[in-house]
Amino acid sequence: MSYRILYPASYVKRAKKFLHKHPEVRSQYQKTLELLEVNPHHPSLRLHKLEGRLSALHSVSINISYRVVLHFTMLEKEIVLVDIGGHDQVYRA
Repeated sequence: MSYRILYPASYVKRAKKFLHKHPEVRSQYQKTLELLEVNPHHPSLRLHKLEGRLSALHSVSINISYRVVLHFTMLEKEIVLVDIGGHDQVYRA
């Protein structure tokens, strides 16, 4: 039951900038993506639906400080990555 992760150009740009600023989380980030592809419902990812203006999106945790925001399509088994960063950054109003 594998999912396909899609990397839009806008996300790739954000991810490169994020990883340049935070190289210490690179291995955690890679592990998060690998686990997301295999089992997005794994408890360590803490997948949850967002609310408010972000209600069409979900989020997973890289670690206690950083998140990946995504569009999760269960029926098509696709995950479109949207944003990456700290809690306040990715959930900004």
